[in-house]
Amino acid sequence: MYGLVPIHGVNWPFGDYESLEPYNQMPCEQSCLNDCLCDVAIFSNTTCWKKKLLLSNGKFEFAVAIFKVRKDSVPLSNSKKDERILLWSSGFANILLLVVISLMFFSIRRKRSRKAVHNSSVPETNLHLFTFEELKEATEGFKDELGRGSFGIVYKGVLKFGSKKQVAVKKLDKSTQEGEREFKADVSAIGKTHHKNLVQLLGYCQEGPHRLLVYEFMSNGSLANFLFSLPRPDWYQRTQMALGIARGLVYLHEDCNAPIIHCNIKPQNILIDQNFTARISDFGLAKSLLLNQTQTHTGIRGTRGYVAPEWFKNVPVTVKVDVYSFGVMLLEIICCRKIKEFGEEEKAILTDWAYDCYMNGRLDILVDNDEAAIEDNVPLSWWILTAIWCVQEDPSKRPTMKIVTQMLEGYVDVPIPTSTSFSYSSS
Repeated sequence: MYGLVPIHGVNWPFGDYESLEPYNQMPCEQSCLNDCLCDVAIFSNTTCWKKKLLLSNGKFEFAVAIFKVRKDSVPLSNSKKDERILLWSSGFANILLLVVISLMFFSIRRKRSRKAVHNSSVPETNLHLFTFEELKEATEGFKDELGRGSFGIVYKGVLKFGSKKQVAVKKLDKSTQEGEREFKADVSAIGKTHHKNLVQLLGYCQEGPHRLLVYEFMSNGSLANFLFSLPRPDWYQRTQMALGIARGLVYLHEDCNAPIIHCNIKPQNILIDQNFTARISDFGLAKSLLLNQTQTHTGIRGTRGYVAPEWFKNVPVTVKVDVYSFGVMLLEIICCRKIKEFGEEEKAILTDWAYDCYMNGRLDILVDNDEAAIEDNVPLSWWILTAIWCVQEDPSKRPTMKIVTQMLEGYVDVPIPTSTSFSYSSS
C-alpha cells in the first residue's frame, strides 16, 4: 500500500516524535514503513528520526530524507468515467506534491540564505539557527527571567512558529571571552547528543555580537530547588532522579562518539521536566575529548564543593572528575542537605558526616528519620557507600559511572572502603 521515496542531502531537524539508534538505513526505512504515524524518516550516520508532516526549517546537509507515499491502488478500467476520475485524482496528487516540494525547497533556501548571513564558527550540527529578532519576539523582549548564571541570563519564551513550543533562551554576556567559550562549548558538546536525561539544545543564535542558546523548557525548575525546599521530596522520586542523572553521565562518558566531561555537575545544573525526569544541563564548562582520548589538561573548572581534588594538582583530568561531583550530589539527594552548611560543627561537611553516620550505624540521623528511606534500609546503605566511593581522593579508586549505576540498581556489590581517603574540596 505504501512505498518509500528517498531524497539525499536534505534534513528537517525539528518535529521528530521518535529517534532510533544505532540504526542502518534499511531498518530505518522499514520502521517508518511499519509505523502508521510516520510520514518521513531522516537517516544520518547511525540515527533514524521519525517525523510527521508538515515539515519546516529544512536545510541541506549530509542526510537522507525518506518519504512514505501511498501506492496507486485504483484498478484499471475501460470505463471513461473511471478514466476521468483516475486522471483527475492523479493530476490533483501531482499538483499537491509539486506544492509540497516547492514549499520544502523554499524553506531550505530561506534557511540557507539566513545561515550565509552568519559567519558561524561553531561546528555543523542538527540545530536550528535563529535570528536575534526571532528570539527577541519569542521572549517578548527578554521579559520573563528564569535565572542567572556566570555568563548570562535565561529567559522563558515561546517559539512563534510550528507547535508554539515553550523554550528557555540563554542570553550570553557578549562582552566576555568566557561567554563566547560557553556558547561554543554548549553547541559543540551537546549539539549532536540525544538522551532522555539531557536537556535538549534546540538551536542557537550567532548574529553579530549576539550569542544565544535555545533549550527545551523545564517546567519544574532545578534539582536544587526541589531538594532544598519544604516539604522534603519523596524518597522514591529522589532515587529515580539520581538514577536518571547517573544514566545521563554514562551516555556522556561512554556512549557519545567521543567522551564528554561535563565539569560542573551540581544540583543547580540538573533541571526537572514536567514528568519529574532529571535532565543534565549547562554544558558551558564541558570538555569534549578526542576519539580514543581518556584524559586532558585544562584549567580548573567547576563549583566549590563539587570540584575533584585532582583539579588542583596540575595533572591530567578524566571523566572521574564528574564521578566525584556526582558522589557529592548523590549525598545531597539522599539527605536533602547541602554539601556544606553552617551549624553543628560535626555536620558541617556532608561527606565526612555521612561516612561517620554509616560507620556508627546511624543512617536514621543522616536521612533525618525519613521513614521511606529507612524502610529501604539495604538500598540506602548501598547508596551511601556508592557516594563514598565516588568521592575517593584517588581518582583511580572511583568507579566509572556505568559501575556507579549498577551499584545503585543493586546489580553490583558495594564493598566498604578500607580507609577514609575521600576529599572535600572547598577551593
